[in-house]
Amino acid sequence: MRDSVTCVFVHGWAMNSAVWDDCIAALPDWIDAIVVDLPGHGAMANVAADSLYDYVRALIPLVHQPVIWVGWSLGGLVVLRLAELYPQRVAAALLVATNPCFVRQHDWPCAVDREVFNQFASDLNQDQQKTIRRFLALQVKGLPDAMSVVRQLQKSIQSRGQASKEALVAGLKILLDTDLRQNIGLIECPLHWLQGERDSLVPPALAAVLRDDFAQANVVLHPQASHAPFISHRYEFIKQLLAIAEELRGS
Repeated sequence: MRDSVTCVFVHGWAMNSAVWDDCIAALPDWIDAIVVDLPGHGAMANVAADSLYDYVRALIPLVHQPVIWVGWSLGGLVVLRLAELYPQRVAAALLVATNPCFVRQHDWPCAVDREVFNQFASDLNQDQQKTIRRFLALQVKGLPDAMSVVRQLQKSIQSRGQASKEALVAGLKILLDTDLRQNIGLIECPLHWLQGERDSLVPPALAAVLRDDFAQANVVLHPQASHAPFISHRYEFIKQLLAIAEELRGS
């Protein structure tokens, strides 16, 4: 049995690594947690990145052995691509509120309209602060304790600094243009998914599609969660993560 298991946490669009703080504080001592700010975000606000691979390249030096990667939303896309390109660094992945293709296509109804991201991009040019607030509101839509989750997200942004406008624009373009549906079958490590029934950005119908069309056996759809289940339903998130880690620890 391993003495410890390493988990790397990757945040989503407009956020930073502080979003994971409360979750990490609740983890047992045998979990070695690594948090990272994506280029253009938080402490990395001055680092430029224009593509999904730029994000992947920034994460590669963090570890040199197989570990568990936890990716939220945009961060989940980064983890998926990293798992495909660098399998030797990924023991398992937990993808939280992630869609392999966030934008609705003619053959992909379980996503959101392209106009949603186009509108965010347009609004960024007008008022960055207001755009971020609207994005936070969308993430917690349908939650009874929505304002509590929003405050937690706002606190995370403030604690390590806002993302640069360039990074926000680049991140939206990545969300618009990325389609990793065909890449899932190329990934060797176990993939685990956590989604929310009330998520406005990742439709709950994706859960059944992942199981039925992509042979994904480890899909959890939380009936009360929205787009940030690791905040609104921290206990359930940690329980799922520890089950993955305990299996790896015992191997």
